[in-house]
Amino acid sequence: MLVNTVIEDRICYVEMQNADHYNCLSEEMCYELIDALKYGYEQECVGIVIKAQIKKGVWSAGHDIRELPLDDSDPLAFDVPMEKLLREVQDTPIPVIACVRGSVWGGACDLCLSCDMIVSSKNATFAITPAKIGIPYNASGILHFINQLGMNKAREMFFLGTPITADDALNVGLINHVTDSADLDDMLEKQFLAPLRHNSVLSISAIKRQFRILSRASTVISAENFERINSYRTKVYEGDDYKEGIKSFLEKRPPEYKGKAADLD
Repeated sequence: MLVNTVIEDRICYVEMQNADHYNCLSEEMCYELIDALKYGYEQECVGIVIKAQIKKGVWSAGHDIRELPLDDSDPLAFDVPMEKLLREVQDTPIPVIACVRGSVWGGACDLCLSCDMIVSSKNATFAITPAKIGIPYNASGILHFINQLGMNKAREMFFLGTPITADDALNVGLINHVTDSADLDDMLEKQFLAPLRHNSVLSISAIKRQFRILSRASTVISAENFERINSYRTKVYEGDDYKEGIKSFLEKRPPEYKGKAADLD
């Protein structure tokens, strides 16, 4: 089992426990997390907390690069396990809270943003890294970051791929609260979980569903622009840079990208 699930006092604690592989969001990990989220809701919990066992300061390294396709198929298609996990977090009818210690990379950053709230230790960092691997991120994911962070900060995170600190993440609204690592669990309990237990879960569930619908309300794009986005992404994951990004990562060397921006024209 890659995920340990425990219910205590109406809260479902879901802990990723594959620290030896930096809690990569492999297919198996994603499906176990999906099952844990469904279990927490079915057991009538009032909230779900996603945590992780830590090794070398990594909360989760994001998408398992070893599982990315090399057959010219879309690595972030609608039906891939990680995309299913993100939608499950967003659509779970009770609040999902990410409790973060350490660094968060790539798809794991999107996982945190898919949660309703994020609390973190001061040493936490957040990075979205598709450009480092040569992956064309999908439109739904980019819109998610824009809606959460605003256009400029989203551009910074995607274009640079460098980690931002917990304090920076707090300032731009990526996370809700930052504290010392030793105080994180206590703060989570007192400031988030205790009030949650005393409120109407029916009301909260209705409000969460409204947030989800309203967040999608301003993201409608024309069919022409949707096709244009897909054409850009297809040229990337069918191109040589995408394969080079995966190959260089697995070979633990700097990538040698040769693609040009004009290749998308």
